[in-house]
Amino acid sequence: MQVLRFRGYPFFLVILLTLIPSCSSGASPASSPDDAPAAGRFDGPAELPRVYVKSAMADTPASGRVRTVQASDNLQDAIDSAKCGDTLKLQAGATFIGTFRLPGKSCDDSHWIVLRTSAPDESFPAESTRLTPCYAGVAGLPGRPDLHCSAVKNVMAKIEFDGKGGSGPLIFVDGANHYRFIGLEITRSNPGANISNLAAPQPGAIVHHLIFDRVWMHGTAQDETKGGLHLNGATYVAVIDSYFSDFHCIAAGGACTDAQTINGGGGDAPGGPYKIVNNFLEASGECILFGGSGGTTTPTDMEIRRNHLFKPMIWKPDQPGFVGAASGRPFIVKNHFELKNAQRVLFEGNILENNWGGFSQAGFSILLTPKNQYDKCRDCKVTDVTIRYNKISHVAGALMLANALSGAKVPSGGGGRYSIHDLVVDDISAEAYKGFGSFAIIESIMPPLKDIKIDHVTAFPPRVLISLLSATDRPKIANVTITNNILGAGKRQIASAGGGPQNCAFHQDPEGVMKNCFENATFSHNLIVGGGGGWPAGNMEAKDPAASGIRDFRENGGSDFHLCREKDEGRCSKPSPALRAGTDGKDLGADMDAIDKATVGVN
Repeated sequence: MQVLRFRGYPFFLVILLTLIPSCSSGASPASSPDDAPAAGRFDGPAELPRVYVKSAMADTPASGRVRTVQASDNLQDAIDSAKCGDTLKLQAGATFIGTFRLPGKSCDDSHWIVLRTSAPDESFPAESTRLTPCYAGVAGLPGRPDLHCSAVKNVMAKIEFDGKGGSGPLIFVDGANHYRFIGLEITRSNPGANISNLAAPQPGAIVHHLIFDRVWMHGTAQDETKGGLHLNGATYVAVIDSYFSDFHCIAAGGACTDAQTINGGGGDAPGGPYKIVNNFLEASGECILFGGSGGTTTPTDMEIRRNHLFKPMIWKPDQPGFVGAASGRPFIVKNHFELKNAQRVLFEGNILENNWGGFSQAGFSILLTPKNQYDKCRDCKVTDVTIRYNKISHVAGALMLANALSGAKVPSGGGGRYSIHDLVVDDISAEAYKGFGSFAIIESIMPPLKDIKIDHVTAFPPRVLISLLSATDRPKIANVTITNNILGAGKRQIASAGGGPQNCAFHQDPEGVMKNCFENATFSHNLIVGGGGGWPAGNMEAKDPAASGIRDFRENGGSDFHLCREKDEGRCSKPSPALRAGTDGKDLGADMDAIDKATVGVN
C-alpha cells in the first residue's frame, strides 16, 4: 500500500482525468459577476455545478402591463391581480407594511412578474452593480465598511414586516414562480419581536424561479432576526448585487441560536440550483448555511461567488463601540460559511472577514461538516465542493473538514471530494479571536472522510497547522493531496485534536501522522515555515516568513503575501525559495495575482 508519494496526484484522480477529457485540476477565476464557469467540469476531485441560474435582465422578460403602486394602495391586491409579464412599480420612498403572499401563477421564462421601485433605472446602481444602503438614504452603518456613497437619497420602496413573530414580510405560496425583486428595502419593525425569516416559502411549499436583485434586506440593530432568505423548497433562485445586514441571535436568553443571511438545505423537496453572487452578507451565526435540519434531499448546483461575508467587530464584547442586544447580551457568533447538506458547490472569489469563538463554535471561517442532526437527515451529505481564489482574514481558524456524529450518534451520508486551492488566510489568532489558532481541523469519524485536495494555499496559523481526529480502529482518511502550499507550522505542527491514544495522531511527528492517519496520501512540495521539523521528504522548510520570501508579513493582518523576486527592492533581500517550486512548475502558495483579480471590488 502506498501511503506517501513524493510527487504526482493520487492514482484515483489520474484515472479520472484520463477517462474524462473535460476535467481540469484548476480553473481560472471568472473575471466578472456574470461570467459563470462552464458547467459539468471538474476541479481536482470536485465536480463543479452542472446547472447555473440565469439572472440577467435579458433572461427575465416582463413585457406586460406596468402598474405604479402608491403608498395608499393595497399592495397585496396588486400582487394578486398581477398577470405573468407584469411589472409592479412600488412608490419610491414609500413603506408598505404587512405580510405579503406571492401566489402561484402560470408564468414561464418569457413572462416574469417584477416588483421594483418606481425610481428610474438611472437613479440606482446599474445591472451587475451592488446596491448599498446609500440608496435608502443611509450614509453608513456603524462598524461596517465604508459605503462610498456618491449620493445619499432614498430611491427605494420599503416592504416592512410588523408581526410579533414568525416570518415575513414576503411569503411564497405553494407554486409561486418567476418573481423578480429590484430596488427594494425588505425589513421588519416591532422592537423586541423575534423574527424567523424576512422572505421564505410557506411551510411545505414548493416554489421556483425567484431573483432578488439589488435589494437591501436587513434586520434591526439590537433585535433578533434569524434569517434573511430561507430556501427550503425553492429551486432556481438567484441573490445578486444586494446588501444583507443585521441578522443575529442573542446569547443566553434569545429565542434563536443560529442566524444567517441565506439558509436552506432541509425538507423533502429538491433544492438548487442557486446563484449567490456579488453581495454583502452579514450574520452573526453563518453568513451562508445549507443543512442543519431534517430532510431527505440534498440541494445541488450552487454558485457562490464574489461576496463579502462579514461580521462587524462592534459585535465582539471587548471591542470599542460594542453593540449587542438591548439587554446588553452579545450576539451568538459562529462561522462565515457552512455546509451540512449540499452537493456541487462552487465557492469562488469571496472575501471572508472577522470571525471569533466564545459561544458554541471556535471561530472557524469555513466548515464542511455533513450532519444528520437529531437523526432527521440520514441522507445529508456534503460532496463536490470547490473553494478557490478566496481571501480570509481576522479569524481564529480557517477550515473545519469533518465527518462526525451529531447528538443522535447516527451517521450522515458523509462528505468528500473537496478541492481547496488558491486560498490566502491573513491574521489567524487564538487570543484575539478566541479559538484554536489553527489552519484546519480534520475529523474522520463516520463515515470515513476521503478525496481531499489542498493546493496552493498560504496561511500562517500560530498554534497548529492541522489538528486531526480519527480513531486507529477506523478506516484511514483516503486520497488526500496536500501540495504546493506555504504554511506556517505553528507551535504544535500537526497534532491530535483529542481522543488520547486511540487517535491516529497521538504523539506523532508530522511524518508519523501522515502514515498513521492517511491512506494513499501525497504531502509534498510544501514550504513549511517555523516548527520543529519531522516533515516528510519532498518538502522545504524555512525558519520564518522572511526566510520564506513573503514580501511583507504582518502578524496582525494586512500582509502582502506576494513572493520576493530577483527584481524586488527594499523588503526583499533575496528571491523566495518558493518560486517555481511547485509540482506544476508554478510558485508555491496561493496565486495572489489570481486572487486579487477574482476579488477586485468585492469589499
